[in-house]
Amino acid sequence: MPGLNLTREEAATRAEILSVHHYDITLDLTRGATDFGSTTRIEFDATAGASTFADLVSNNVRSIRLNGQEIPTEAHTDHRIALDGLAKHNVLEVEADCQYMHTGEGLHRFTDPADGEDYCYSQFEVPDARRVYTTFEQPDLKATFTLTVSAPAGWLVFSNAPTPKPEVDGTTWIYRFAETEKMSTYITAIIAGPYKGVTDSLVSSDGRTIDLGVYSRASLVEHLDTDRIIDTTRKGFAFFEKQYGIAYPFTKYDQIFVPEYNAGAMENAGCVTFRDSYVFRTRPTAAQLETRANTILHELAHMWFGDLVTMKWWNDLWLNESFAEFMSHLALTEGTEFTDAWTGFMLRKDWGLKQDQLPTTHPIKAEIRDLADVEVNFDGITYAKGASVLRQLVSYVGREGFFTGLHEYLTAHSYANATLTDLLGELEKASGRDLKAWSKVWLEEAGVTLLRPEINVDDNGTISELAVVQESFSEGSSLRPHRMAVAGYSATEDGSLKQVFRQELDVDGARTVVPAASGLARPQLILLNDGDLAYAKIRMDAESLEFATKNIASITDSLTRGVIMASAWDMTRDGEMSARSYLDLALAAIPGETNMSMLQLTIRHIEEAVRTFVAPAERQAALEKVGGALLDLAVAAAPASDEQNILIRAAAHGATTAEQGEQLRAIFAGEKVLEGLDLDLDCRWVLLIALVRLGLAGEAEIVALEAEDGTMTGHQNAACARAAVEDATVKRNVFDAVMTDLSIPNDTRWAMVSGFWTQARTNPALYTQFVADYFNLIERVWAENTFHTAEDIAILMFPTDIAGYAEGVDIVAAGQEWIASHTEVSAALVRIIRERVDVARRQIEAQKADV
Repeated sequence: MPGLNLTREEAATRAEILSVHHYDITLDLTRGATDFGSTTRIEFDATAGASTFADLVSNNVRSIRLNGQEIPTEAHTDHRIALDGLAKHNVLEVEADCQYMHTGEGLHRFTDPADGEDYCYSQFEVPDARRVYTTFEQPDLKATFTLTVSAPAGWLVFSNAPTPKPEVDGTTWIYRFAETEKMSTYITAIIAGPYKGVTDSLVSSDGRTIDLGVYSRASLVEHLDTDRIIDTTRKGFAFFEKQYGIAYPFTKYDQIFVPEYNAGAMENAGCVTFRDSYVFRTRPTAAQLETRANTILHELAHMWFGDLVTMKWWNDLWLNESFAEFMSHLALTEGTEFTDAWTGFMLRKDWGLKQDQLPTTHPIKAEIRDLADVEVNFDGITYAKGASVLRQLVSYVGREGFFTGLHEYLTAHSYANATLTDLLGELEKASGRDLKAWSKVWLEEAGVTLLRPEINVDDNGTISELAVVQESFSEGSSLRPHRMAVAGYSATEDGSLKQVFRQELDVDGARTVVPAASGLARPQLILLNDGDLAYAKIRMDAESLEFATKNIASITDSLTRGVIMASAWDMTRDGEMSARSYLDLALAAIPGETNMSMLQLTIRHIEEAVRTFVAPAERQAALEKVGGALLDLAVAAAPASDEQNILIRAAAHGATTAEQGEQLRAIFAGEKVLEGLDLDLDCRWVLLIALVRLGLAGEAEIVALEAEDGTMTGHQNAACARAAVEDATVKRNVFDAVMTDLSIPNDTRWAMVSGFWTQARTNPALYTQFVADYFNLIERVWAENTFHTAEDIAILMFPTDIAGYAEGVDIVAAGQEWIASHTEVSAALVRIIRERVDVARRQIEAQKADV
C-alpha cells in the first residue's frame, strides 16, 4: 500500500512545506494485550495554504483536530492523515487506538514464559514510530518530544529523557517525562515492563553527571553481567568524547536488553535497546564478549554520528552505519582490552565482500528512492564495506585531519541534519585533500577490484621487481586507490615465520611497484594486504599459497593468518581453489588459531564449503571427514577453553556418521566426559538438536529438556529440535507453518527454519517437494507479513542448500523463471530472489571446480 511507503520526492516536498517543533505524546498501556491508547499533539509551522499528510498506522482513529477544528476520521486512509489548508502556525491533535506488534516492529509486546510477565519495547527504524504515535515520519523533520505513559503498577518505563518517579493512580503508574533534545522520530523510544537492572553514573567531559542504567527481563537479570557492560560503556564514553571533541549530547544513557528483537541493537537517543541474546546465561567465549562490546560501542558511537547529527535522507544510511562500525572497532582496539579487534572485523568484512559480489551490488552511497529501498540496504555494503572504506579515508586524509574535520562537521550540524557532501567538505578543509575523485570511485561506484602479486625473479632467486596488479573484478568499477601493506615471510630453521620485508604504500592504477622487495631473495610467502587495511579481493601466487597451506599452523599473527584464509576462501568461492583443498587448509589452521573470532569465521567457512561447494560425488566423504575432524579437535581442545566451547558446537553441527553421533550421545548423557566442558543448557540443546537430526533422540528427550529449561530460549530450541526430525510429514508441517502462520513469533520461526534444513546436506531429496511450493507462496508471504518477517522468510526458506545436489531440480532456472514471470512484484522481493539465485549459481560453479 502506498501509505506504508514514502518516496524521497514526497519527503522532500513535505520538508519544504513543514518545520516541526514539538510532539506531546500520551500513551495508555493499561488497556490489555492488543491495543493501547495513543494521543499525539504536534506543533509545526507550514507554508500557509499548503496541503500535506501525517503518518499513523492504527485500526481505530477516534478523533483528528487541526488548529482546533475537527477533521473527519475518514481523512485517515492508507496509513496517512490528509492535512489541507495549513496555517503558518499549526497544531495537529490525534487520538487513536494503536496495536501492539509481535514482529519486533512498532511497539512489540512479549509474555515471558519463564514467569508470565509482560514486556514492551519499541523499534522504529526505518518507518515504525507511526505504529505508536502520529508522526511526520522522515529523518529531516526533527523536533523535541514530551512523553506521558500510563502503565500497569510495577512497570518501569524508559524513553529518551530520564525516567521520572511515577505518579500512582490506583493500579496505574503514570510517567511524565521531561522534554527531550531535538531528534528524529526513528530514534525515539518507549520501553515498558517489569524490567530489572542496575544504575550507575559517570562524569562527562563537560562536567555533567550522566546517569547510566542496564536492564533486562526479570528472568534474565541473574545473568546480566552489568559490571562488564558498564565498564565497556565508560571506556566508550572516554574514547568518543576525546576523539569527537564533543561532550555526550544527551542527558542519560540506558541500555536495555529485550526479547524477540530483529536487530542486534538500536541507537535510540539515550535509550539503547539490545537483543537479549547478548545476556549470556552460560559462560561466554572471548569472541562473544568482543562481539557484544563492539555492539555496545557501535550504538554509543551513534549518539554523536546519527543522533546528534542525522542524515537528511536515507541515501546516507551507509554513513550512519559505516561510521559507527568503523568507530566501534577503533574504540575496541584503542580503548578496551580487545586490542586485536581489527582481526574480529574480518568477520564483518567477509559479509561486505560477499554482498559486493552479488548482481544486486550497489554503491556505498546508494540511491534510495523510497522506504522499500532503504529496508533492503541494511546490508554488508552499508555496514562492512563502508567501514572498510572509512579506514581507507582515514589513511588518505590523515588521522589528525580526519578527526579535525569530523569535529567541525558535528559542531556545525548539531541537533540537525546533514549530508555526505557536508562531511567531505569539512574533511577537505581540515586535510587539504581534494576528495572528489576519491569519493567517485569509492562511494559512487559499486563493486570490488582484485589485487594480485606480479613477481619477477632473477636466475639466482632474487626479486628484480614485485608489483601489485589491480583488476576491475566487478563490471563498471574503476581501479581504486588503496592504502595497504605488502610483506614477505619465510620459515626459519626452527619452523617459525620470519618477516623478510614489509612496506606500506599507496596502490593505485593497474600496476604499482613495491620498492622494498627489490634485490631481496624471494620470500616463501608474499602477502598483499598484510594487516588487512585494504578492501579488495586478494590473491596469492601459487608458491605462496602452497607454502601457506603447509605452514598455516606456524603463523602466529592472527591478522596475517586472517588475510591468508580470506584470500583462500575468496579463491574457493570463485572456483580458483577446490573446496576440498580449502577444507584441508582450514582444518589445518584450527589447532593453531588463538583468536576466537577468527576461529568462528574459519568454522563458518568450513561448514559452508562442505555444505555447498564440494562436488556432489565427493560430498558424503567430505562431510564424514569434516565431522570427524571437528569432533577430534573438540576432544583434543584444552579443558574449559573457548576453543573447546566453540569446537564442541561445531562438531555437533558437523556430525554425519552413526559413530560420530554415538560419541555426541555419550557426551550428552555424561557417559563420555570431556574435562572442563560445561554441559550447560545451551550446550545440551546444541547436542540434542544434533542427536535428533541424526535419529538418535526424539520427542521424549526434547520434552525432558524443555521441562528443565522453561525459558523463551528453551522453547525456541525445542521448536528447532522438533523441526530437525528427518520425516517428510514433519518437514511439510514446519514448511507450511513458517510460510503461512502469521502468529508465530519471529525468533521461534527462525529456530524452526534452522531445524527444517538440518538434513539438506545428507538427504537433499527430502526437500525437492518444497522448491515449487516456495516460489508459489513467496508473493503471498511478502503481502501478508511486515517487511522484516517477509524478508527473512524469503532469504532463509530459499532452497539454496540443495542447489546442485538435488537430482532433477534446477534451483537457478526455477528462480530465473520466477523473476521473469513476476515483473510487477516488489522490487525488494525481486532483489532478494536475484541474490539467492546468484548464490545458488556460485555454489554450482564451485562444485564443478572441486576436482
